[in-house]
Parts: sequence; structure tokens; C-alpha cells
Amino acid sequence: MKVRKELWFGFTLMGLIVMAALTMLVSVDQIERGHIGLLMLSLVVVAIMLGFPTAFTLMGMGMIFTWLAYNQDTGLTLNLMVQSAFRVMTNDVLISIPLFVFMGYLVERANLIEKLFHSIHLALSRLPGALGVATLVTCTVFATATGIVGAVVTLMGLLAMPAMLRAGYSVQVTAGAITAGGCLGILIPPSVLLIVYGATAGVSVVQLYAGAFFPGLMLASLYVLYMIVLAKVKPSLAPPLSAADRFVPLPPLTQRITAPTGERHALVGLLNALKGRANADVPASYLLKQLAVVALPLLLFVAVALWTWRGVTAPLPVEQTYAGLVEMGQGTAVRSRASGGLQEPPRAGGLAEPPGSAGLAEPPAAGGLAEPPGASAGLSPPPGAAGGLAEPPSNGGLAEPSAAAGGLAEPPAASGGLAEPPGAGGLAEPPGAAAPPAAGGLAEPPGARSAPSEGAADSPAAERREAPRSFWIGLAAGAAALAVFYALLSFARLEIFKMLLTSFFPLVLLILAVLGSIVMGLATPTEAAAVGALGGFLLAAGYRRLTFGIVKESVFLTAKTSAMVCWLFVGSAIFSAAFALLGGQELVERWVLSMNLTTIQFLILSQVIIFILGWPLEWTEIIVIFMPIFIPLLDNFGVSPLFFGLLVALNLQTAFLSPPVAMSAFYLKGVSPPHVTLNQIFLGMLPFMGIQIVAIVLLYIFPGIGMWLPSVLYAR
Repeated sequence: MKVRKELWFGFTLMGLIVMAALTMLVSVDQIERGHIGLLMLSLVVVAIMLGFPTAFTLMGMGMIFTWLAYNQDTGLTLNLMVQSAFRVMTNDVLISIPLFVFMGYLVERANLIEKLFHSIHLALSRLPGALGVATLVTCTVFATATGIVGAVVTLMGLLAMPAMLRAGYSVQVTAGAITAGGCLGILIPPSVLLIVYGATAGVSVVQLYAGAFFPGLMLASLYVLYMIVLAKVKPSLAPPLSAADRFVPLPPLTQRITAPTGERHALVGLLNALKGRANADVPASYLLKQLAVVALPLLLFVAVALWTWRGVTAPLPVEQTYAGLVEMGQGTAVRSRASGGLQEPPRAGGLAEPPGSAGLAEPPAAGGLAEPPGASAGLSPPPGAAGGLAEPPSNGGLAEPSAAAGGLAEPPAASGGLAEPPGAGGLAEPPGAAAPPAAGGLAEPPGARSAPSEGAADSPAAERREAPRSFWIGLAAGAAALAVFYALLSFARLEIFKMLLTSFFPLVLLILAVLGSIVMGLATPTEAAAVGALGGFLLAAGYRRLTFGIVKESVFLTAKTSAMVCWLFVGSAIFSAAFALLGGQELVERWVLSMNLTTIQFLILSQVIIFILGWPLEWTEIIVIFMPIFIPLLDNFGVSPLFFGLLVALNLQTAFLSPPVAMSAFYLKGVSPPHVTLNQIFLGMLPFMGIQIVAIVLLYIFPGIGMWLPSVLYAR
């Protein structure tokens, strides 16, 4: 029987893994428990390559080796399994996975991609390699909205591949554009991969989404740039569109506007028709609707400019100053005849300390000052006053207590001190002061209250800041782009713009609403996923594609995908616990640290290992099996788990683009014409794999590509 080359490759790779594991066991002087853990890891990889279910393979291997590590103690083994599974079940981050998947399946089942691809390829028809660029842009938007690689590659294979082959594109270029564009949903948020990595590594999914935004756009831009350069250098591989393919039919009423004068400029033609200079058979309501569509970019530009101007010129918050307050305990001490202690004289704007060496004396029944002997109610009035406050001395200090009454003299009202009215259990507020505090305590004298309020009243109203130069540069660039848009706006381009309004912009608004609410901190990933699922539901209903069958199928596929991910997490938790119990993690850490690697060398080594693992394994298996091994090593090299996660997400697209287990190639092969072979698809994917390596190198050299946005939004 003839065995296929892919099977020979797989068997050879599995043989190498087994031989490496056996060589390791034979070469060491003493076999440790950690070596048993590495043997378990090797067996798991081989079993997955043989086709065993990943989640149950991880659980089975983990339980068997845990049972061996616990000396055949079944009770401890089952206890570890239950604890690991419960830890996964209580992870709130995983709730967002079924919601995002449900949103993706609803958008995909609504079949919005056909209209989206048609409008984008007409809008970009003047570019070299227009169909290839339109395919990549459509894949980027649709992959971002769905995040389901198989769905995007399959639908684009059915829609874009026949159109590209008819236009004269080579099979390799066509296959490479579809498979590479479809895999962008792995990296660009909202990505299920980032949720799985965040839950595995303990990194905030919100920061991962913010960090992956610009690397995802960078990778998509590199793809588009490659397609344009390729079409320019080798037009035979990606020929330009013919005039028939670029033709946009005009509606009958629009043809009536252009027929009398031959006017092609949309804005001028609509205004002339509205003034009656063109064919009068066109209803005014139609003209006004067309003008409203034409005015949309201008209104959006004005709204964004005003909102941005308000943000960049908003006055800075004024800090509250308390210059009139002085700390208690400062000033000249005056000895009181009644207590023999030190009493603080009042100062302007300060709080006076009541008499007594130990502060306030606790009364028998109330929390105020103790009543003097012989007093029946409150403090006895000093001489010369009719039961009121004693006259302040000429030096502004405290009044001396009366020897005859044996009570405490009231502090003068003019000095800003504290006075106690008769019968009160606390400190009374001096005449003319503000209202007493809400909570029981010291009343604030007039000077302390008046200092900030007078300063605030005398200060001028906060003025807006001047807009920075960057705002005016951006405003000028936007105004120039808007002017070019209106200068080139023909009736054909107006029809294309209306197509984009009904296909491209609704998806973009849904994506921006979900991602914006997460990145700006308005909602958690779970809440934003729920809003996205509702948005996908409403979007499908708005396009009149929402039926009971679509909802039923979407729910079934969501449950199937979510169950797969959750079982993977359970299996990964059990496997990781067994691996740590056997000491495999400690052995790997010792081995890595013994090589005395620098940070750059460690990052390169780890990414090379992940790149190679992407050949036989999928990204889910790499994250749940190998990330728990890499993550504990990051602290030793000072690497941020967030930055490492961005590198891994960018690298793990190789799991879908690298043979022999390039799943996107098999998805595309399933819907391709018979003459398209798997080898041709693999050859078309190789240039895009090279672009991925370039993107990883750029992220290494310029880490700010991924770290700038999280540092700006979530800086402490």
C-alpha cells in the first residue's frame, strides 16, 4: 500500500520525538521525577499527532502519571482532578468565549461576506492586484468580526477563489491570500486565542486586546503591501481588473440626472438637478436622499473634529489648596491655671486645642468636655458676662477661667477658637462660623473654611488649553482627504460608497463597539461579548437573514466549539498539575537557566520552539500544553507576560499556515476546484509565512508596536 508523504513526515517526526525522549532517559546519570514529566510530555505530543482527542489525551496522561507520582493513591489522584476541573469552572474569563463565538457564527451564517467582498473590490479596483487586496481586506474585516478561521477561509474560498482564478491570478497567489487573510482572526481582537492565553497565563484580556490591535493591523498591512508589490513586479501572477470588471451600473433615476448634461461629478450633478437645471423627472426626495448620503463623510468629519477638539482643549482639573489650615499642635503654648497643662492658642485659620494636657476629656455620659464642679448645665459663664461668652483678652489669647466658678472659660469668638454652648455634649461653633460638621468632632473655625472658598471665588474661571500642533496637523490631513474625496466623487463612486455603507461600515461599527468598549474600559470582555452577540443578532435581522434555522445552527456550533475549548482547559489543568507534581517544570527551568541566556536569546529560543511546534500542533494545543511551561520562566529574564503573549499570538498563526498540519490549507482544499492541489496551496502560503517572520522581527525590534497602546490606556 502506498503511504502518503504527509504520513511519512508525521511518523518520522513522532519517531524523532520518541528517540529524543529515550536518549534523554539513557544519557542522564540519575533519572529524576522531572524526567518522567518530560516523558509524559513527549507521549502526549505523539498521541495527539496520531489523532487522539487532545483534551482527553491530556486528562488521561495527567491522571495516569499523577497516580504514579502519588504511589498509586487513587484518592489523591481523583482529588487533584476535581480541584483542577473546579478551578477552570470558576474562571470568569472563559464566559466570553461562547458569546464571541456565537457573534461570529451569526455574522457568518447571515452571509454578509458576498456583498462585502463585491463592494471592497470595486472600491479598490484601481490598485495593482485589486482582487488580492480586496480579498485580504475582506478577510481582515470578516475574521475580526467572526474570529473563526475555518469559516472565513471556507467562505472566501467559495467566493473569492473563482473570481481571482477567472481574472488570471495564479493558484499559488490566490491560495496564499485566502489562507493568510483568513488566519488574521487568530491575532486581531476579539480573538479567542488571546482569551485562552490570558486565562492560561493570568494576563488581563483587556490589555492583550489593546496590545494586539496594532500588531494585527501591521501584519494585515504587510500582506496588502506584498500583494501590491507582487502585482506591480509580476503582473502575470496578479493582473489588473478589466474595464468590464470595474463597471458599476447606475440606478435609473441617477441615469436621468446624468443623461441631459453628461455630468459625472456626483455633488455638482445633484445640486444642479435640485435647482432644476437637469431633468425634472427626478423626484426631489430622491435627490435629497442622495445629497444626505454625500454629506455623511462631512458630518462625520465635523463631529469627530469637534469631539477631539473638546478632548484636547479641556481645562486641567484645578487642585484644591488648603493654605489657610495649620496643623494642630503648632503655635505658642499657654499654661492654663485650671489644668496646669499646655493649651494651644488660636491662630488665624487654625483649629484651637481645648484645654487639658491629654486633649479632650471624655464626659461621663456624652462625648464632649467634662463639666466643671458645681456647674449644673454646661460651662459656667466667666465674670462680666451674662451667661454668654467671656470677652477675649486684649492680646487675642484665651480667656482665663474663673476661680470662683471653678469652670473652664469659653474661648473668644473673635480668635477662631472652639466654644461649647450650655448643655451641649460636644464643641460649639463660634458665632459667625459655617455649619457644623456632619459627623461629631471638631467644628471648623471661620478662617479655615473661608480660605479655600475665597481663593476659589477670586480665581478666574478655568480656561481651555490651546490645541496642540498634532491636532491641527491631523485636522488638516483629514480636511485634505475629505477634499480629495469630494473632488473625485463621481456617480459611480457614489454607488460604491452606498454599497460600503450597507456592507462594510455595519461590520466595522460592530467591531469598534465591541473592541472600543473593552479597550476604553467601558465594559469587561464578557459584557462586550454579550453586546457583540446581540449586535450580530440585530445585524442578521437587519439584513433579513435571521431565521430559526440560522439561530439553531449557530447555537449548536457555539456549544460545540465552547465545549471543545472548555474541555481543553480542564485537560490542560490536570496535565499541568501532573507535570508540576513530577517536577518537570523545575527541571526545564534548571536546564534553561544553566545555558546563561540573555533576554533576547531566550525570546528567540522560545519563539523558534513555538514556530516548530506549529507544524504538528494547533494553537490551542500549544497554548494549553506549553504556555504553562514557558510562563514561569519569564520572571527570570525580565520579560512581560503581556509582551510575550503578543509574540506568541503573532507566532501561532504558523499553526494554520505551516505544513503538514496547516488547517487553513485543508479548509481551502475542501472547497477548491479539482485542479487545485494541496502542494499548490502550501507553496502559496510560504511567502506569507515569511511575512509573519518579518512581523515578529519588527515586534522584537520595536516593542512599542504592541506595548504603546496598553501603556497609554492603562498607565498607573
